[in-house]
Amino acid sequence: MRLGVLDVGSNTVHLLMVDAHPGARPLPAHSHKAELRLAELLDAGGAIGPLGVDRLVATVAEAVQAAEDKGCEDVLAFATSAVREATNADLVLERVREETGVDLAVLSGEEEARLTFLAARRWFGWSAGKLLVLDIGGGSLEIAFGIDEEPDTAVSLPLGAGRLTGAWLPDDPAGPEQVRALRRHVRATIARTVGEFSRVGRPDHVVATSKTFKQLARIAGAARSAEGLYVQRTLSRKALEDWVPKLSAMTVEERGRLPGVSPGRAAQLLAGALVAEGAMDLFGVEELEICPWALREGVILRRLDHLPAERAALPG
Repeated sequence: MRLGVLDVGSNTVHLLMVDAHPGARPLPAHSHKAELRLAELLDAGGAIGPLGVDRLVATVAEAVQAAEDKGCEDVLAFATSAVREATNADLVLERVREETGVDLAVLSGEEEARLTFLAARRWFGWSAGKLLVLDIGGGSLEIAFGIDEEPDTAVSLPLGAGRLTGAWLPDDPAGPEQVRALRRHVRATIARTVGEFSRVGRPDHVVATSKTFKQLARIAGAARSAEGLYVQRTLSRKALEDWVPKLSAMTVEERGRLPGVSPGRAAQLLAGALVAEGAMDLFGVEELEICPWALREGVILRRLDHLPAERAALPG
């Protein structure tokens, strides 16, 4: 069957379509993406403004049409931190439902972390042992740890690259005091959770998902995306520590010219690097591996896991 997963995130609205059935890996069939950066469209009161809502409704409608055109049997639609934390979330969800027919499920931060962990576990398999999974989104940082498909510990922190850029790095390039203040904030926030993870042991393998980590790995020398999913890509803490001061000194335009960095994400790269560096340092991670699968794949895998039971319950 062909499934679609519609991810309304803090940066993008992304429809991923896959050909899949239980017991097989989902094969990407088509992708439809629009950069809305909803986290940057919040007004002073924390609501998504009229322009943002209009753009969201139009983008979801386009995605629905694309899914129909490509033959999707079902579309799993969800929203993450930007919608979850908007003060007018109920009104936004109602407008999307009324005008597009799509009922967006709003995931909690912990649900994000758990589904992303499931995707990483399926990608790396049981031989990876205890996994520590890090995921930097536009609005939040998810951290999960465990040895099974369900993590033992999962948290979501308000340390998304888009959120932090808007709140802490208004200048281009960012001033040294702005960078230092954000660094302190990031590390203090992450440090509050380290003890919770330390109690459940050391990971055997540390992996990271998300566009931010992929771009950081790429500028640090990892293989290009064109070389395929199965090429191992790693990011060392040493390389990241070398890059942070370089990124701090660059303008957004200069960052946008780095290999693998899209112009739309360039503004957020410094904040993302500070979060990645802080997490790797505080959790004692010298090197991590980039996982090609993340939240969208986790949603699809969870859906596929439920298909056999659903079909068995059907009459005839």
